[in-house]
Amino acid sequence: MPDQHEITAPAPLLDAQGRLNAAGWAREPLLDCNLEAVRFYPTPLRFLQRFRVKRWDYYGITTPDRFFSVTLADLGYAGQAFVYTLDFATGRYHEETLTIACPVVPGIPPGGGIVLPRNSTEGESRYDNGKVRLAFRVTPAGRHLSVVWPDFNNQPLAAEIDLCLAPEHESTVVVIPIRGNRFYYNRKVNCIPAEGWLQIGGERTEIRPETCLGNLDWGRGVWEYRSFWVWASASGFLPDRRTVGLNLGFGFGDTAAATENTLIPDGRVHKLGQVDFTYDPRDFKRPWRMVAADDRLDLTFTPVLERTARTDLLIIASKVHQMFGRYRGRAVADDGKVIPIDGLIGFAEEHHARW
Repeated sequence: MPDQHEITAPAPLLDAQGRLNAAGWAREPLLDCNLEAVRFYPTPLRFLQRFRVKRWDYYGITTPDRFFSVTLADLGYAGQAFVYTLDFATGRYHEETLTIACPVVPGIPPGGGIVLPRNSTEGESRYDNGKVRLAFRVTPAGRHLSVVWPDFNNQPLAAEIDLCLAPEHESTVVVIPIRGNRFYYNRKVNCIPAEGWLQIGGERTEIRPETCLGNLDWGRGVWEYRSFWVWASASGFLPDRRTVGLNLGFGFGDTAAATENTLIPDGRVHKLGQVDFTYDPRDFKRPWRMVAADDRLDLTFTPVLERTARTDLLIIASKVHQMFGRYRGRAVADDGKVIPIDGLIGFAEEHHARW
């Protein structure tokens, strides 16, 4: 594909007419997410179009033994909070989801009580219904995640986790136009050193930065009602204990200005172009292939465990097949150096949404 457009200067995401100032990618979140500038079509039911705006903060923690994830999302029609954990050794997986319906009434704010800040570099994302409490706070050192879920598979879950996001740690930031004056503004961060603890019932997992890494998927956008994407991600260590991350994906929008495909060794983003995925949507447990058109990436992903998440609320429906497994193959850095990938734990997912 032709050279991708790198955004290098701060600017508003949208101009005064609600159009994207630029499509492309960046190494840091330079754009102000001014969603108040979004312009909707003038129709009698114009107030319903606000539900096309989607916002979420997704965090994952990869430890040697398990994957733990927590999310807050404002889908317009409803808010969602969900937590899940997956044990690599036993295959045990459990997920709890809380969906908060929003009244379809002008003047009632969306989100169902979920608070999400304007930008990924500030404030606190939170939800508290007096029982379930989730808070993701930006701190001078990075992020602090605080989770209380009293009934997680009939036992209490709690977590306090710090993510040390150094100023020089780069992100995969993309601005992707979607037809109909829609768009997706996304920041993903891989390989964030994590420290703290996770407690489920009487089982406590100590999270240490020498062996545990976090990832962030921060998304804001105006989406089509029917949407589809494939996302692959990994955060792990090379044999010499340097970190290496992957962020790959396709499925929506106009990626002429930039893909979201990146290799992230040592917290530095190395931009990739087109990556072709081969997988069997009838059997997600079969090996997946990810190959770059310019030969800078050649990976086989072998699934081991499957997470399937479904939501069906009439007007809102989604189905996710998220496969956890290991990546093997090779990647080529910007300087031409080949990085062998051998057994890197990560995931790959297919997502269909009607939202």
